[in-house]
Amino acid sequence: MSTTVDRAQIEALVRSAIQQAQSGSSQPSPSAPVLSGAPGGEPLGWVNGKPNLRVSISARHCHLTDEHVEILFGRGSVLEPDKDLYQDGFYAAKQTVMVVGPRRRMLPNVRVLGPTRPASQLELAFTDSISLGIDAPVRHSGKIEGTPGCVLVGPAGSVQLDRGVIRAARHVHMNDHDAAFYGVSNGDMMQLVVKSQDCSVIFDDVLVREDKAAKLEVHIDTDEGNACNLDAATEVTIQPMPKPCACGH
Repeated sequence: MSTTVDRAQIEALVRSAIQQAQSGSSQPSPSAPVLSGAPGGEPLGWVNGKPNLRVSISARHCHLTDEHVEILFGRGSVLEPDKDLYQDGFYAAKQTVMVVGPRRRMLPNVRVLGPTRPASQLELAFTDSISLGIDAPVRHSGKIEGTPGCVLVGPAGSVQLDRGVIRAARHVHMNDHDAAFYGVSNGDMMQLVVKSQDCSVIFDDVLVREDKAAKLEVHIDTDEGNACNLDAATEVTIQPMPKPCACGH
């Protein structure tokens, strides 16, 4: 699907809207942590001698390169931290962009996350991609080869991405102590079990992203969070994916 949009159309369609968005009310943080235990504990993020599982809903957001930050927000611009995320060193920036898809469909006020990256990337939920008219594939962060693009518009300019629009696959951040506790390694798949009244859900294929500086946190998107009514969940657990039974079923 072509995502080429004439720049004159972009200016006419979105300039006033994006300027209003930049000076108006801000969108909630793209990472909304919903379940966590008491603070303290060792190793990093542990409580009472065991991992402290946190599950966060990650709303639509984008990552930008240094070059694209300057194009969108003006020469010399850098990302301005607005709210720290649960993972140390990562933050929701004050800046937002407007996203323009095929047939001039738009999403305003899409939050930028920092720090900057080597390649710009837009992460959407399935309903977001439908709204934009983009067939975004499910991918893990950074795996953008062969993905569709879009147009990003800021108060100082616009950027046409040839690729980088994905539906972020669910994943879990953890450190080496967490991994040892659960008996998993970087790249393994786990299973997230969410118990909510009348809409409990088991999410398979939760990718392990292991890093020594990480704290135990699962990221799911807004569609997944709504499907299991995560805000009202009574229990969440994570475990290695069950092994196939001997009969092969």
